[in-house]
Amino acid sequence: MNETISCGSRLMQILKAYGVDTVFGMPGVHTLEAYRGMDAAGIRHVGVRHEQGAGFMADGYARMSGKPGVCVLISGPGVTNAATPIGQAYSDSVPMLVITSVAANKDLGMGRGMLHEITDQSAVTRPLTAFSETATSPDQVREYIARAFALFESGRPRPVHLSIPLDVFKAPDDKPANRRSTARRRAPDVAQVEAAAAILNAARRPVIIAGGGAVPASAEVKALAEKIGAAVIPTIAAKGILPDDHPLALEVTVDRGATQAFVHDADAVLLVGTELAEPDIWLDGPLPMRGKIIRIDIDPATLVRDYDVDVAMEADSRLALAAIAERLAPAEGFRNSNAIAELRAAERSALTPLEQKHVRVLDSLRNAIPDDGVVYTDMTQLAYTGYAFYRSALPRTWHFPAGFGTLGYALPAAIGGKIASPGTPVAVIVGDGGFQFTLQELGTAVENKLPLAIILWNNDSLAQIRDGMIARDIPTIGVNQHNPDFVKLAEAYGCRTAQPGSFAELEAAVKAAFAADGPTVIHLRENAPFLEAGQSIE
Repeated sequence: MNETISCGSRLMQILKAYGVDTVFGMPGVHTLEAYRGMDAAGIRHVGVRHEQGAGFMADGYARMSGKPGVCVLISGPGVTNAATPIGQAYSDSVPMLVITSVAANKDLGMGRGMLHEITDQSAVTRPLTAFSETATSPDQVREYIARAFALFESGRPRPVHLSIPLDVFKAPDDKPANRRSTARRRAPDVAQVEAAAAILNAARRPVIIAGGGAVPASAEVKALAEKIGAAVIPTIAAKGILPDDHPLALEVTVDRGATQAFVHDADAVLLVGTELAEPDIWLDGPLPMRGKIIRIDIDPATLVRDYDVDVAMEADSRLALAAIAERLAPAEGFRNSNAIAELRAAERSALTPLEQKHVRVLDSLRNAIPDDGVVYTDMTQLAYTGYAFYRSALPRTWHFPAGFGTLGYALPAAIGGKIASPGTPVAVIVGDGGFQFTLQELGTAVENKLPLAIILWNNDSLAQIRDGMIARDIPTIGVNQHNPDFVKLAEAYGCRTAQPGSFAELEAAVKAAFAADGPTVIHLRENAPFLEAGQSIE
C-alpha cells in the first residue's frame, strides 16, 4: 500500500517517473502543495523573477536537452504572464509542460471574484497549446500527464497546459507514481518510401530543406545527402544540421533570394520536418519549386499545407530517411559541382554594409565559442544576420525565437539551457530593446552561478522597426529609446561586465565569461570604432 500524500506531492513523484529533474517557477499561495513534495521527489526548482522568464527557461531547457521543459505557476496572472513563452514554444514546436493552479472545483467558472480567478483559464492557453485541460481529480492528473508525454514523445511536440484546482492539489492520493508507456514513433508507408526513392534516384539536382523536425534525424539527413549529392538547406530551427563547412551544406537559410532561386531550379526537393512558414521564407505565398516534391512530417496537417506534393509521408523523420536511403543508388548530384560554393559567394556578396559589420562580429564570436557551444538569440538585427551567417558546426547550437518572434527570449532561454547542460558553453545575443523585457532574470543567473556570456548589442533603438519606418518615409515614432547604463545595471545584479575595444578583447571577454562563476554582460555598441570595415579579426 502506498503512503497517502497530497496530490501535489504525488504530482512531483509522477513527473520524476517521466524523467523530469527540473522545474521552473515562482511559488505562490495556490501552488504550495506542489512544493511540499519537490525535494522528496528529487526535483530541482529554479526560482524566477517573472513567470514569463519561467516559460522561456523551460523552452531553453527543452531545446538544449531534447526533453520537455516544465514550469509550475500560479493561476490567473501566472498563466497570463506565461502566455507569451507558451505561444513561442507552440510556434517553434518545443515540448513544454505548464502546470498551474486554478480555483477549487466548486468555484470553477462561477465568477465569484476568487483570488487570481479567470472564469475559463484553459481557454486562455488553448490556442497556444497542443491541449489545455483542467484535472478535476488526482486520477485525471495522471491521465493528462500521460497524454502530454505521449504527445511529446511520438507526435509534434508542442506545449501542454494543465490546470489543477486547489482542492485537487490538496486531495489525498495513495496510488503509485508510475510512468505509463507512450506511443511509438510512426514508421513510414513502404509504398511511399519506394515512390520517394524513385524520385530521388532520377534527380540530378536534388535539394533537401531540413526543418526543426529533421534535427533528431541529423545523421540520417547527412547520410542521405552524401549518398546522392543533395544540397542541404536548413531552416532557422535546423541550423547546423550539417556543419556549415560541409561541401553539401548551404550556410544560409531559405529566406534569401539566391537560395530561393537555387531551390526553384532543383529537380527534386525533399522537405523534412518543416512548415516553410513565413519567417522561414519571407515570401507573400509559398516558396516557388518546379521540381518534384517529397514531404516528410509527423504532423498530417503540415503535409497538405501550401504545396502540391508528389509524395506526402506522415512518419518519424529518422525512420523515413533511413528507409529511403536504403533504396537509393549512389549519385553525383552536387558532390563535385561548384554550384553550392558559388551560391555561398553570391549570398555573401549581397550583404549590406550593416550585415557585413554583423558578420565581422559573428566571426569573432565564433572564434571564441567552441563547436559545441550554444547560442541563444533574441529578436535583434545581429541575430537576423546570424541565423544565416554564423558558422554552426552542430545542430541545436543556435536558438532563435523564429515563429512567434517575441522579444526578451534569449536571456531566460539561455538560463534554461545552461541548467539543462552545465558543461556546455552558453552565449546570449540580445539587443538593447529585447534585453529590457526580461533583464530581471540576471538575478536568476547570478543566484545559480551560471557562467553565461551575454553579448548585449546596443544601438539605443528598436533598430529594425526604425529602419523600416525610414525606408517607408514614416516618422520614427517610438523607436529611439532612452536606455539605462547597462554596465552599472548588470553590476548591480552582481554580474561581471566587459566593454571590449577590439576583436581580440571581445574574444577574450567571451572566453573569460565561459570560465567565470556567474554571468558576464559584454556591452557592445553598434557604432564602436573597431567594428568598422578594415579592422582585422585574428
